[in-house]
Amino acid sequence: MLKTKALTNRDYELIKSAEQVIEKNYRYGRHHIGAAVRTKSGTIFSAVHVEANVGRITVCGEAMAIGKAISEGDHEFETIVAVAHPHPHEEIEKCWVVAPCGMCRELISDYGKDTNIILSYHSELVKCNILELLPEKYTSDID
Repeated sequence: MLKTKALTNRDYELIKSAEQVIEKNYRYGRHHIGAAVRTKSGTIFSAVHVEANVGRITVCGEAMAIGKAISEGDHEFETIVAVAHPHPHEEIEKCWVVAPCGMCRELISDYGKDTNIILSYHSELVKCNILELLPEKYTSDID
């Protein structure tokens, strides 16, 4: 069972940033996930995932948002969220929050073990620490 926390107004603003970036940039078969990360400085960086014809080189939205923050010199992360945009053939009207994939869980925890993740848990939007989603994390001497 996850140890979760309730969302704050700032968390809903973060979700909105992820929704806005994917709503603006959605392209079927290219971009359907938007992500936003809030750094400890309070700055929000948002990005879309980059789909590739060869799946292994696809880059997730969370990785893009983290890379964008780091590229701007902001290295300490507070909270991150990803949302999926509905495809044209789906009967869904709006974006929804998705949990990070396994590789993103590793990446997020590598760059901030104190980072919170927003996700749907028991049909409710909550946040939890990234390590709640990655028990027995692999570590290295860089930690």
